[in-house]
Amino acid sequence: MNTNKKVLIAEDNSVFLLLLKFRLQKEGYTILTATNGKEAIDLIEDQEPHIILTDIMMPFISGLELISYVRNKLKRSTPIIVFSAAGQEEIVLKAFDLGATDFMSKPLSPNELIIRVKKLLR
Repeated sequence: MNTNKKVLIAEDNSVFLLLLKFRLQKEGYTILTATNGKEAIDLIEDQEPHIILTDIMMPFISGLELISYVRNKLKRSTPIIVFSAAGQEEIVLKAFDLGATDFMSKPLSPNELIIRVKKLLR
C-alpha cells in the first residue's frame, strides 16, 4: 500500500475530482483536494504532497500558474501531472516549459493515471 504518499488533486470539476479521489484512495494514497489554484497552493505549502495532479483551467490561479509557483517560488521538484481538454497543444507545451512532469488529456483513464502516479512515486 501507499499510505505514506500524499497526492494533491487540484480540479474544479467536483464529479471528476471525486472519481480521481476514490480511485487513488483505493490504491492506498492519502488524498488532498483543492477546487481552485489558491486552495492548491495553500495545501502544497502546508502538506508538502509527494505528487500534484492539476487541471489547467481553474478559478483564481490556473494550473500553469500553480506549476510556476511550485517550481520558481517554492523551488520544489515535486512531480506534477497536468490534465486539460484535448486540442490545446500550446497550453500543453507551456505546461512542460514551466516544469510539468507529465500531461494527460481529458477525458482520461483513471487506470492510466494510477500507472503514471505509481511510476513517478517510485
